[in-house]
Amino acid sequence: MTIVVLSRRNLLLAGGAILAAGASSRLLPARADGLAPTETMSGGANNYRKGAPIVERIGKGGFWMSGTVRRAGDGAPLAGQRIQIWAHTVEGQEHEPQSHGATLTDKDGKFRLEMPQIIPIFGQPHGHLAYDSGEFKTVFLRPIMRSPKETSLEAHFVLQPA
Repeated sequence: MTIVVLSRRNLLLAGGAILAAGASSRLLPARADGLAPTETMSGGANNYRKGAPIVERIGKGGFWMSGTVRRAGDGAPLAGQRIQIWAHTVEGQEHEPQSHGATLTDKDGKFRLEMPQIIPIFGQPHGHLAYDSGEFKTVFLRPIMRSPKETSLEAHFVLQPA
């Protein structure tokens, strides 16, 4: 028969061993099973125009819309992906053709397009972006700016195959 002596030292050693065993898994880097795809945002498709042209800039510029496009699962950057951008700006409303344009991602999956300053509509300064090329599932985003005074807005896409 084994006799267990409950001394302060034994309790501290046992407690420390339990804590160390539990904490050791927390010290290791977290591993994700994969990068989840971006879900379409409510209101993101409002005033969408299928086939908006690829442009160097929308209007006179002054505001920058940028972001990244990656593949769901492994997070690999996706080059050559078409992103459409539109907004209510100082030069036009979001339903007007001149307020729409598209750009392509670079080799690192990054995009950047200059457009007129976004202004609030219905009390919110926001932009609209869409991935709609067909290789991956269509995603519509509607990011809201913290302030109408900001001169840039970012949006990031994680796409899953269609």
